[in-house]
Amino acid sequence: MISRLPKWVEYGAFILAFTAGSVNAIGLLGFEHQSVSHLSGTATLVGTKLLSSSPTVLFHLLGILVSFMLGAALSGAFLSGSSVKLGRHYDTLLLIEAGFLLFAIYLLQEGTYYGHYMASAACGLQNALATTYSGAIVRTTHVTGIFTDLGIMLGSVFKGEKFDKRKAILFILIIAGFISGGTLGAYLFAKLQFFALLAPAAICIALAISYRIYKIQTAINR
Repeated sequence: MISRLPKWVEYGAFILAFTAGSVNAIGLLGFEHQSVSHLSGTATLVGTKLLSSSPTVLFHLLGILVSFMLGAALSGAFLSGSSVKLGRHYDTLLLIEAGFLLFAIYLLQEGTYYGHYMASAACGLQNALATTYSGAIVRTTHVTGIFTDLGIMLGSVFKGEKFDKRKAILFILIIAGFISGGTLGAYLFAKLQFFALLAPAAICIALAISYRIYKIQTAINR
C-alpha cells in the first residue's frame, strides 16, 4: 500500500501542492475569480452558461476544461504505467509546466485570455504527474478528494480498522501545501500581479533540477 511509495513522495507532494495552491490563488484573484487548478467549479459554470446568452464566456470556460485535459494528456504521453517511481520523466514535465506558467505571464500581460489556458494546462500536467500506486491516489492540484479520503480513514477507525499513519501524513502535507501556497500566491499577486506566477514557475524548475540530481546520485550509488 502507501508504505511502498518512495520516501521522496511526501516532500514532492507538499511542494507540488504548494505550487498548485499558489497558481490557483493567482487565478482566483486575477482570472476573473476563475479557478485553474481544478475543474469542478468550472464545469458547473459551463452548465449555468448553457442557459445564458453569453457564448464568449461559455467558450472561454470550455477552453479551460480542454486545456487542463490536454496538460494531463501531455503527462500521459511522457509517463507509462501507473507507478510512482524513480527514473520517469518528472523533471522534463516539471520544466514544461514552468514553461507553461512563464508563457501564461506573457499572454496575461498582453491582455489575452489564452494565458488562462496555459495556466490550466500547467495544472492539468501537474495533476497527472502522480497517479495510482499500490492503492494510493496522490493528487496535488485540489484537496476535495484528500479530505474525502481522510474522512473515510477516520470512519474506518471507528470500525476497528488500522489507521494508516503514513497515508494520513501524506494527505495532511498536501492540504498544508495547498493552503500555504494559496497564501503565498495571494501575497505575491497583491505585489506583482501576474508576475506572481514567476514563483510557482521557479519552484517547478528547482524541483526538476533537484529530482535530476537525486536521480543521478542514486544511479551512481547503485
